[in-house]
Amino acid sequence: MTELLPAAVLWDMDGTLVDTEPYWFRSQVALVESYGGTWTKAEGDTLIGSGLWHSSRVLQQHGVELGEDEIIDVLTTQVLEQCADHLPWRPGARELLSELRREGVPTALVTMSIRRMADFMVDAIDFPAFDVIVAGDEVEHSKPHPEAYLRGAELLGVSAPDCVAIEDSVPGLASAMASGAVALGVEHAAPLADDAGYVRRTTLVGTTLADLRELHAAGRRLREQPATDS
Repeated sequence: MTELLPAAVLWDMDGTLVDTEPYWFRSQVALVESYGGTWTKAEGDTLIGSGLWHSSRVLQQHGVELGEDEIIDVLTTQVLEQCADHLPWRPGARELLSELRREGVPTALVTMSIRRMADFMVDAIDFPAFDVIVAGDEVEHSKPHPEAYLRGAELLGVSAPDCVAIEDSVPGLASAMASGAVALGVEHAAPLADDAGYVRRTTLVGTTLADLRELHAAGRRLREQPATDS
């Protein structure tokens, strides 16, 4: 039997579509140091995949004397300035996204970055890449809460469990799985685990729509298996 395509593919942005995590870290270091503090790589890694308001509160605890919205604005501006100099796409991401668009598969960008950064990234793609965008300042609950992925599916008019979500972080994957989507974890800046409810890959290079179809079908079969007593 020919497996059905996923109803949509839902994409994370930072670390999945674009390699902006080093830009965020540099901006965090500069901001904390401007208030006389220090910020380590290990501390930065704990924020990967988190909502920006959570990150802002952590930076306040490290001495940054700005409001949460001000911190987000400063960091976003600094990251966008670096992106304007060089926008580092993740390997294989644009190629897979382009194939999805050619084949008519609906797509959503689901990011915890604010809307102006999401719009910048989408505008930088040389084809109409996404049908909808869900940004961090448009949801009440940040990842790992499922709201953002549920919202992305809703805007596309599909059910989240009929979708594949592509993520690079533990909070993002938790969000995707909590929405019911079949999750593909592409390991990058933060380590991912095997046997954690998602498929783990180290790159999207060579990943095709056929791979996502098989992943989606396998996920549906797993959900449809009757529960067994241990």
